[in-house]
Amino acid sequence: MGSSEPVETLDCRGQRCPLPVIAAARRMPELPVGSVLRVLADDPAAALDFPAWCRLRGQEFLAATTVGDSPAYDIRRLQ
Repeated sequence: MGSSEPVETLDCRGQRCPLPVIAAARRMPELPVGSVLRVLADDPAAALDFPAWCRLRGQEFLAATTVGDSPAYDIRRLQ
């Protein structure tokens, strides 16, 4: 289902829970189905929030990674 390379990176560093997830939720409908959004989020809660949000909203959590010195979360729009 499409590439695993992100089509866009959303910088949410410095934002606290639940703001990074809210920002991703607002952006996802604007992306084509199958595309990947990378979210930079340094709030420790993001490591749990993004997989849970994906399960609840029918999106695919691909990976937690690091970009430079920032935690990053890759999610694919499925619907």
